Amino acid sequence: MQNHLQSSSCAAAQVDFVIIGAGIAGASIAYWLAPHGSVIVLEREAQPGYHSTGRSAALYMESYGPPQVRALTCASRAFFDHPPAGFTEHPLLTPRGALFIARSDQLAQLDVHEALVRSVSDKVQRWSADEACARVPVLRREAVAAAIYEEDAADIDVHALHQGFLRGARAAGSRVICDAEVLGLTRSGSQWQIATSQGDFSAPVVINAAGAWADVIGKLAGAQPIGLVPKRRSAFTFAVDPVVPDSAAWPMLMNVDQSFYIKPDAGLLLGSPANADPVEAHDVQAEELDIAIAIDQIQSATTLSIRRPAHVWAGLRSFVEDGSFVGGFDGQLEGFFWAAGQGGYGIQSAPAAGKAYAALARGLPVPEEIVQFGVRAEALSCSRIR
Repeated sequence: MQNHLQSSSCAAAQVDFVIIGAGIAGASIAYWLAPHGSVIVLEREAQPGYHSTGRSAALYMESYGPPQVRALTCASRAFFDHPPAGFTEHPLLTPRGALFIARSDQLAQLDVHEALVRSVSDKVQRWSADEACARVPVLRREAVAAAIYEEDAADIDVHALHQGFLRGARAAGSRVICDAEVLGLTRSGSQWQIATSQGDFSAPVVINAAGAWADVIGKLAGAQPIGLVPKRRSAFTFAVDPVVPDSAAWPMLMNVDQSFYIKPDAGLLLGSPANADPVEAHDVQAEELDIAIAIDQIQSATTLSIRRPAHVWAGLRSFVEDGSFVGGFDGQLEGFFWAAGQGGYGIQSAPAAGKAYAALARGLPVPEEIVQFGVRAEALSCSRIR
């Protein structure tokens, strides 16, 4: 494969790979693919990562997600800790920790969560209510019977990660074209013909990394849907009131039933009802009821007083039926590759997922350094859900 465009005209560009979507999935795949072939990334919006990647309050947590997601997350840790030279000027991870609390009627749930965390990490502690309240002093004592503390959980610099992938892909010769809505996808011989609002493109391999719109893109190509369901998650930031010393050093705090979470965020606290409300794919906005529910949950579990959110937003997290990723060639459609169903786990797993998908798109096996964590191509394939 040649790492250059075979035409100087954008409207008639012939390349090895066309990636649809420049969010974290598409950007990470482009990063790993670009050294091995010519790549164009098509982004419908005016900027990459507008819908999900750019609205994420991402936390790296190895216990988060179904088995293949956890495996890809663990396989990504080395990249996060030691990114390639020039990838970013700032650390990708900042220590945070995660504290899961449980009431007395939720201790069985806490036991299950503890077992799950211990299956992927030995840096986990079971805390008493007194220990949890000492760590996060705004906790109401009656709201906590016990807690699990995950020491390795860390904040992710989402912007640095996303831009590092895009910058690296461009440096290796790929192009990212924004405002490029895909209007048509047809297979002609050994090539896909991609019609967009920015002109036409041709490639033997199309990678569908369109996030919540992945089934829409699949339909354009004539693919059987994978049953993708976009789900809204709302979030907001608010001032710490009353002012509590050292609140910036608190871990992320979540009830074990995932009814809410809070975490420090740039001098404020970020709160969410941790909702997952099925919606149509669109430029999603937070619902007032979601925010009200989160405020009530947070004020019931803590002594925090939330008078007015500083900023409110929502993002889309898209899932297939079993909640795991879909990554691999469509068995019924030659040259059509799915990279979808990232849910709320796409950022924490992006380094390994992007590398694995790039290898599979080139017709290669999943790299051994990823396989050793338990990642299996067949467990990611869309054939498992059809």
